[in-house]
Amino acid sequence: MLKLYDYLPSRNAWKVRQLLHHLGLPYQAIPVSIFEGEGRQPAFLRVNPSGKVPALGLEDGRTLAESNAILAYLADGSDYLPADRYLRAKVHQWLSFEQEQVEMSIGSLRYWTLTGKLPHRDATLVAGKRKAALRTLALLDDELATRLFIVDGRYSIADISIFAYASRAEDAGLSLAAYPHFRAWLERVQSQPGFLPEVHPYSIDPHSGNELP
Repeated sequence: MLKLYDYLPSRNAWKVRQLLHHLGLPYQAIPVSIFEGEGRQPAFLRVNPSGKVPALGLEDGRTLAESNAILAYLADGSDYLPADRYLRAKVHQWLSFEQEQVEMSIGSLRYWTLTGKLPHRDATLVAGKRKAALRTLALLDDELATRLFIVDGRYSIADISIFAYASRAEDAGLSLAAYPHFRAWLERVQSQPGFLPEVHPYSIDPHSGNELP
């Protein structure tokens, strides 16, 4: 059986849980207490040398890390990753965009806000993240004005990946009022069969106010 090394409040981990649910794949969830330093312990570093969640343990004992790489692995051969070579590359283009533009701006601001770390971050850094987040939302709104989903108008792992953090922009104090096409896309994603509406707050973890080791 697959093993998912998980941390419930992580939206990167949510991506993997969402796809596993879509695919109907059973798995064993293994929680990792990242704020207590479990991710830096030798046992977990053998699973993922970067010490991050999620990570996926395969049936043959091999492991795979980085949420978008896990999505691509699990989606291979399914309707969630196109067979066409160009469209597959477009999916990977948007997976890279998600890591570089969505998670690094919206994801960071949300994490700092919800764990009480925002006041302790450099004001110039926060302002830069906020500017980048608004630029990202505007870009997505423009792109989604012409199609239903991120790639070729079909729901794919690109949508799952971007939705994870972009959909939680308001948690970071970012208004979505100016982005009607983006908001309509959020509704389309949430209407997909098997969509997981779960959002686990950092408050379920009494250690989340700590800095990551």
